[in-house]
Amino acid sequence: MSDYPVIRLRPKANVRAIRRGAPWIFDNELVLDRRTRKLAPGSLAVLEDNEREALGVVAVNPESRIAARMLDRDPAAVVDRAWFKGLLARAQAHRDRLYPAPYYRLVHAEADGLPGLVIDRFGDTCVMQPNAAWADALIEPLTEALVEVTGVTTVMKNAGGRGRSLEGLDDADAVLRGSAPEAALAVEMNGATYMADLTGGQKTGLFYDQRENQRFVQRLAEGARVLDVFSHVGGFALAALAGGAQSALAVDGSAPALSLAEEGARRMGKPLETRQGDAFDVLGALNEDAARFDVVICDPPAFAPSKQALENGLRAYERVAKLAAPLVEEGGYLTLCSCSHAADLSAFTGACLRGIGRAGRRAQLIHTGQAGPDHPLLPQLAESGYLKALVFRL
Repeated sequence: MSDYPVIRLRPKANVRAIRRGAPWIFDNELVLDRRTRKLAPGSLAVLEDNEREALGVVAVNPESRIAARMLDRDPAAVVDRAWFKGLLARAQAHRDRLYPAPYYRLVHAEADGLPGLVIDRFGDTCVMQPNAAWADALIEPLTEALVEVTGVTTVMKNAGGRGRSLEGLDDADAVLRGSAPEAALAVEMNGATYMADLTGGQKTGLFYDQRENQRFVQRLAEGARVLDVFSHVGGFALAALAGGAQSALAVDGSAPALSLAEEGARRMGKPLETRQGDAFDVLGALNEDAARFDVVICDPPAFAPSKQALENGLRAYERVAKLAAPLVEEGGYLTLCSCSHAADLSAFTGACLRGIGRAGRRAQLIHTGQAGPDHPLLPQLAESGYLKALVFRL
């Protein structure tokens, strides 16, 4: 056994699920006695069941609803730089098989054995989001291991993740190694050029998770008029232009994001039209103008980030579908996406079909997508399968 303190499960905790790979232990499953409550957020401990059988090494946060996160099934494991190197090398080996260049999600939290931690790689720079207290507490040996395994020269900490506040963590970004890039970085995906703002952009600067879905839609875009709503830095619009689209209109509420989309298109030598504004307002205005497109994509932010927001979120997805469907030419394609883990595939599909039906359109579902293979799923954690992309022919 390691020298870590011991914490124990309550008798009614779901021990079977934990043994089968469930990575989270909630506060109502732990014996939160005075000793356990005194553990600092991010502390490491050995988790035992009610019969004192060790289950593994966990990271503890008595102040969080997720009171413990499983790090290693071996109760004798020591979480140090060497331990991080092993997991990071395994994650790196998987991505090396997938992509010819080092632009991808290197660590996808629980699915890569590092719960609450996200690391995106942009060539010689890595941006990490430590959204759990343990990752914040051990960020120095983690950074050392990351540099040693990947050879990157710059490591940045992005503290804007929604989960950090739930863990009692601050929102202070930091440069942990090297120096932050002075300008947006160019990232090549699917033949398109994307500009990633690693210091002022959303999340880590670019969304890698839609790469495979953008590639599928790209196949439909040759010679097409394309509308990309909630476009961010040009996600689907630039992929469509790279695939031979006749034209593309990118809509987003962020002027800086659209400026990056325009820069990406300029570097590609492709024409891109942009329109800044509330997506619902722009969709309404396009309908009033009787605009029509061959391919329409709507990839909104998470409308249902929690179970409490699910009902309102599903109504919002339905509204998007209702506004977008009339803009699609007969025989054209509508792609609707959700990054809300609280809205499962069935619920999201139902909301989309209700919206399409309310618009008076009939749909064939031709493709169901999820995040790419650099965003692996942990089967025991439904939340890791957050992204859904539905492609309809109307």
